[in-house]
Amino acid sequence: MKFTCEKKTLIDAVNNVSKAITERAPFPALAGMRLSLNKTELELTGYNMEIGIRTVISVESSDYGQCIIDAGLFSNMLRKMPEDIVMIEVSGSYQVTLSSGVTTFNLIAANADEYPELPLINSDESIKIPQSVLKNMIEQSVFAVATTDMKPILKGELFEIEDNKLVLAAIDGYRLAVRSEPIKYDGVKKFVVPASTLSKITELLGDDPDETAELCPTLKHIIFNISGYMVYSRLLEGEFHPYKSAIPTESKTEVIVDRKQLIATLERTMLIINDRAPSPVKCYFENNNLKINCKTSIGKISDEISASMTGPVIEIGFKCKYLLDPLKVIDDDRVKLQMNGSLLPMKIVSCEDKDNYTYLVLPVRLPKD
Repeated sequence: MKFTCEKKTLIDAVNNVSKAITERAPFPALAGMRLSLNKTELELTGYNMEIGIRTVISVESSDYGQCIIDAGLFSNMLRKMPEDIVMIEVSGSYQVTLSSGVTTFNLIAANADEYPELPLINSDESIKIPQSVLKNMIEQSVFAVATTDMKPILKGELFEIEDNKLVLAAIDGYRLAVRSEPIKYDGVKKFVVPASTLSKITELLGDDPDETAELCPTLKHIIFNISGYMVYSRLLEGEFHPYKSAIPTESKTEVIVDRKQLIATLERTMLIINDRAPSPVKCYFENNNLKINCKTSIGKISDEISASMTGPVIEIGFKCKYLLDPLKVIDDDRVKLQMNGSLLPMKIVSCEDKDNYTYLVLPVRLPKD
């Protein structure tokens, strides 16, 4: 097979499709990328049996054929080509020639007969969401997905759609992230997408609010259609944790703080915390002040920021990173911290008249002085 195309177009397609290729491929055919030529259309496919990415680009050709190629080497060769147009030719013995200007590369491809087909997904419904909205929702919640195999369903994020609202929920046993936005879909859907898929999705999603992502879920799989890229993924099976019952509806102590000031204080605290010195950060709320203290084998810190506070004085401890993670992804200048005691979760919500995010952080017992 033989075709000519724009170098940048081909590089972009190869790099994006490569996100679904892993070095630890379940069998040799999946260690590479499949190229399928059908005259003026070149289809590129990457697949690792968990997630697949496919796209089609326009090329100049009247030929047919397919092969498996080393995506990393192919991409590097393309980037080094001197001209904007490249020509690729694959012989019957799978010898590949890349030409551009006076430069020629050669590499070896493989027969594509053993490359598995992506799952056949027939979905009668599609859910359309602005790409910027979906990207923001994932980035502001996926950090709370579990990373252990203790409960596999929690290694994904719950997508829950009802009453024209999309809710994303992630929980790892120590914290909970819930993010919601209105969408134009009046049906009811519930499914769990692996976090590994969502990390690939965010790399493809753009920031233009006029660009739309299309979701097509079925019982066991989902397709994300993002700017010409079809991302295929399995869904996680099982019953997601009933997270709504874990969210407190009332609070005894409420504190409004400057988000950036609190982040700066916690980041200073992180300087003396590591895996060998994992001491909690102690937060003491009193008289419109938040005092932060931490002592580890590395050193100790004492810090203080002003806050607007109602309710009884409270002393509570947290794993510093777990408190810092949600604060970093929130857009608001100020946040509201709601508490019901030193051993119950802290709830982080907006100070504004909106309820599009809720975070819970479990406290830890403070050591006795």
